[in-house]
Amino acid sequence: MTIQNNISDVIARINLAATECHRSPQDITLLAVSKTKPCEAILDAIEAGQRQFGENYVQEGVEKIQFFADRNDLIWHFIGPLQSNKSRLVAEYFDWFHTLDRAKIAQRLNDQRPSDKAPLNVLIQINISDENSKSGIKLEELEPLAQQISLMPNLVLRGLMTIPAPETDYEKQCVAFRKMESAFKQLQKIYPSVDTLSMGMTDDMRAAIHCGSTLVRIGTAIFGARQYDAQPEK
Repeated sequence: MTIQNNISDVIARINLAATECHRSPQDITLLAVSKTKPCEAILDAIEAGQRQFGENYVQEGVEKIQFFADRNDLIWHFIGPLQSNKSRLVAEYFDWFHTLDRAKIAQRLNDQRPSDKAPLNVLIQINISDENSKSGIKLEELEPLAQQISLMPNLVLRGLMTIPAPETDYEKQCVAFRKMESAFKQLQKIYPSVDTLSMGMTDDMRAAIHCGSTLVRIGTAIFGARQYDAQPEK
């Protein structure tokens, strides 16, 4: 299977899941998670019509953004954990940041966003399964952090993101996703800019879409298994 065929297959799965729950497929964004993949693979995805890409490692992501600098139709999302000393690169190069979970990082991104760029789109990461190994805040911490972000002129609060504990059962997947959907709808009532619920990956995208996801992060189903040996973490 080629990357182009894989993207077509993923889009078909998104369309089917959306139809099952009476949603428009156009309301769901496919984010191709290209971490550890070479630029050639991203180019194959671009040729298949894909325009939005997600990276987990700052330096690797910046190198890819620079490689495709002559294109103005690509949208780059940083979806990994962020150390404070790497925040400037995210502020300077990326269009979206999915894993915001601290006011300190928000302030750094706000202060470091170049004045000639549009405000950085940010999502607050929720640790919906309360896993010690996962980043993100608890739902009860959402309101004060959202309020702080809303006061930062170089950031735009677009919504929420989560990576729930791995679960193969559809109904159990939905339990976590429904909690996220409820929090998302509450946030929308307060902040008009909130329009994005980033949840769902290759193995749970159907449940995520059924529970209101507006953006699914798909890597393996598009690019195949990750190549960690070929690309060290940066």
